[in-house]
Amino acid sequence: MKEHIKQLTPALLIMIWMASPFSMAQNMDHDMAGNMESHMALLQRMEDREQIEHLMWRYTRALDSFDPDAYVAVFTEDGAFGSIKGKDALHKMIADLRKRREEQAADGNPPAPMYHATENYWTEFVSKDHARHHAYWVTYFGANGTDSPARMVSVGRGVDDIVRVNGEWLIQLRNIAPED
Repeated sequence: MKEHIKQLTPALLIMIWMASPFSMAQNMDHDMAGNMESHMALLQRMEDREQIEHLMWRYTRALDSFDPDAYVAVFTEDGAFGSIKGKDALHKMIADLRKRREEQAADGNPPAPMYHATENYWTEFVSKDHARHHAYWVTYFGANGTDSPARMVSVGRGVDDIVRVNGEWLIQLRNIAPED
């Protein structure tokens, strides 16, 4: 019997120590530290989502206002819209759209205002500094006189690669026609 008690003694000491206030306090501190890290990570993810949502708003406003400088500001240096790659090419794309619209207006045929809407979006975090923005999009032309009411002109789905560069989320690839 004494031999049996000798074998149980280490286990009993561990159980008593685990139930002690000292041990409980250590476990609580560890749990609180773990919870704090978890809460901080959650807050960072929420902030990242907010920044990405704001980025996509800036993208849409730059496109609808035909502002080439604001448009390229939301892309990485090697950013792409489909097959159009790099800030110079992206700037030219929007500047050319703006120029055509100004020419139409000068010819007495002002184009309708253009509006893009993003719906049912979801941001997937691939890693700490890489996200994919999944969304359905719609392009509308606003009313342009009594003979030209507002109308929906195109719809689609997009998957955009967004990366954090020097603390700022930017579009790396805008894909408005994914194959999957």
